[in-house]
Amino acid sequence: MLVDSHCHLDRLQLDNYANGIDDVLALANERGVERFLCVAIDQSNTPDVYDLATRFPSVYASAGVHPMAAHENPVSAEWLRDWGSRERVVALGETGLDYYYSEEHIALQQQSFRLHMELAVELNKPVIVHTRGARQDTISMLEEYSDKGLRGVLHCFTEDWDMAKKALDLGFYISISGIVTFRNADQLRDVVRKIPLQQLLVETDAPYLAPVPHRGKSNEPQWVYEVASYCAELKGVSFEELAAVTTANFDQLFLAHDDRRDSHGS
Repeated sequence: MLVDSHCHLDRLQLDNYANGIDDVLALANERGVERFLCVAIDQSNTPDVYDLATRFPSVYASAGVHPMAAHENPVSAEWLRDWGSRERVVALGETGLDYYYSEEHIALQQQSFRLHMELAVELNKPVIVHTRGARQDTISMLEEYSDKGLRGVLHCFTEDWDMAKKALDLGFYISISGIVTFRNADQLRDVVRKIPLQQLLVETDAPYLAPVPHRGKSNEPQWVYEVASYCAELKGVSFEELAAVTTANFDQLFLAHDDRRDSHGS
């Protein structure tokens, strides 16, 4: 069994599917992908993400505001606590820091990131961290809350081993997307070889970043199979072992502390 630990089901292109999201999930199931974490990016789509999680037992939800949306959609503690406390919401985020395109909203991003971490500690839920072009600040801010019990994942990881090692030392997981299959991803492949299997997750980030041989297409949850297969080869383990361990890792991070989990998380 596989888990797509980070996807945006509410943003998938469904024109070619007669039964919409039902067909997407069925295709994934046929390839052994049985559970999905649908991740929110702002206040407007969090209800849609939550709705998918309540409709489909195999889907879990997050609640939060992406760092690139923090200046347009500033999050309040009341809103985040409300959505973050709901059944089927197993994480806060995606949050974090992204300085790649612009540095003019750094203060607002940091404020939003800090609020997500504070509420994650309060609600005893993990954070899903997006980081790009902000290695030192991301690690420094995670360190502020690590002693308070903060846990989480650096999703769609593309940074260097030094950053990965610091996050791993804080107890965080590292999630790998289809980027690892790209021709110019040699540095990331080296990082994957070094990540302890017990702290590894796999994801699609669908509909973005489709892996080879599907690159250029709209990504789908079923293709986390390709990501997992590629990572297994890099790490020199069987596909079956990588699938089993990353699934157990998902359960440990997102479900082990949630008394409301259903049979899919048992």
